[in-house]
Amino acid sequence: MTAIRGAAAITGAASGIGRALAIELARRGCDLALADRDEAGLKTLATEIGTGRKVSLHRVDVGKPDDIAQFASEATAAHPALGIVVNNAGVALLGAFDEIDQAQMEWLFDINFWGVVHGTRAFLPHLKTRPEAHIVNLSSIFGIIAPPGQSAYAAAKFAVRGFSESVRHELAVAGSPVRLSVVHPGGVATAIARNSRTGVGVTDNARRAQSIERFENAAKTTPKDAALRIIRGIENNAPRILIGNDARFMDLLQRFRPGTYWAPLQRKLEKMAKGAK
Repeated sequence: MTAIRGAAAITGAASGIGRALAIELARRGCDLALADRDEAGLKTLATEIGTGRKVSLHRVDVGKPDDIAQFASEATAAHPALGIVVNNAGVALLGAFDEIDQAQMEWLFDINFWGVVHGTRAFLPHLKTRPEAHIVNLSSIFGIIAPPGQSAYAAAKFAVRGFSESVRHELAVAGSPVRLSVVHPGGVATAIARNSRTGVGVTDNARRAQSIERFENAAKTTPKDAALRIIRGIENNAPRILIGNDARFMDLLQRFRPGTYWAPLQRKLEKMAKGAK
């Protein structure tokens, strides 16, 4: 069991799951190192958390390795007892593979995959000095299944899963005090779809609007519930944390039909979309 104490570092902390995690960890007595590009959002969050905890704010673009290295240096200096790192920041990109260009795919990978890798690398030396520590890497249910129109996002999230599982096994073999959990959220009610970029080859604005509407209709889990599930996973040293009934269903479907899960899943999603209307 990893105790919730000391301090935690969270990327993508100004909104969504990261914001909810910051609030819930602060309620449990954690000091916080909060990172995001949205400095105004970080300041609002710090005000909401209040003065009961030590909170440091860091403007970080996780797509830039130097930013992450500086964040790790500043966070561990400000919070020597830091023992939890949550690599949460992420972005989305709408479009089929032939509708997105290489630059867009690399932009997404720099944040969703390399941001996790660089965050893990930057904090790991410090975490190894702690009596117990925990890394939480955010993948997605799209790190377990890969729907059409999500080739870049799914590729990055599958990569996060593979990277995290391998590093977790390495830490275990080495007898390290550092534990690692990989998180696979289903539909969580955040602004990730509304804030997504659109592939250069996507010219249909109605399609973007429909994609956002479908996501928001299907996103039944609140950020708070997602944060509580992650915290339970940290406490229980859970290697894999599935969030939401939809994620659990898709995970089971993929296990039973690893090569043919999309057809029945598409029918279910279309039925859900009609029901929402």
